[in-house]
Amino acid sequence: MAIQANYLGMPLDINDLDVENLAYFKHCADHQFHLQRCEACGLLRYPPTTACPWCASPQSTWVPVDGRGAVHSYTEVHHAIQPAFKKHTPYMILLVDLDTQKGKPSEHEALRVVGNLVTPDGVLAPPDMVRGVGIGTRVRMVFSDVTPGLALPQWTIDEAAKQPPNPWRYPEE
Repeated sequence: MAIQANYLGMPLDINDLDVENLAYFKHCADHQFHLQRCEACGLLRYPPTTACPWCASPQSTWVPVDGRGAVHSYTEVHHAIQPAFKKHTPYMILLVDLDTQKGKPSEHEALRVVGNLVTPDGVLAPPDMVRGVGIGTRVRMVFSDVTPGLALPQWTIDEAAKQPPNPWRYPEE
């Protein structure tokens, strides 16, 4: 069943043909993080797809995954293109290396999941929180409820994890 909603005033639409994303966001709506595991090679994948990116097998099962990891890279947005995000600038989009399956299928690979930096309750992070996050910061997944049947996976600082003393940040101008 298709999902239509609004997030910060912007339309979100996942149509009936997007079976993989409908399944992914169904788990997110339950505040559970699941990824597809290839039945042929056993590797997890993200984003959801119709076939394994490593062995091309179309067979997979959804499995629960721990939503914890470290920031691999980030973008700090100061000029919001979408008007709905303007009042939230600066905001941060994170690319996170999950702890799960790190170093597979090769030593330099990991499952990397994108999401916004948010407070523990799923609200876009304030500027002081944004300034404290950099490459290596430990984060955990939280979910921002959008509408019944849809929640967005986001990232917040993992206060239970040991943080790097000085996470790397792009030099400020």
